Amino acid sequence: MRLIIAIFLPWLSFFFIGKPIAGVICLILQITLIGWIPAAIWAVYALSQWKTDKKIQEALSNRRTT
Repeated sequence: MRLIIAIFLPWLSFFFIGKPIAGVICLILQITLIGWIPAAIWAVYALSQWKTDKKIQEALSNRRTT
């Protein structure tokens, strides 16, 4: 679901992952028709980085408890 939002409403995906300043910048970029594609690519990239960071954080927290 987040991937679909990142493609169609890129600025909103930044708010979901906790980066509101990037979301505002992405919204400004998305307002222009030419900027929509770079905004969508940026949002998908940021979402993948967020998922990777979340997995790393989870692995480190599991490592500390064992």
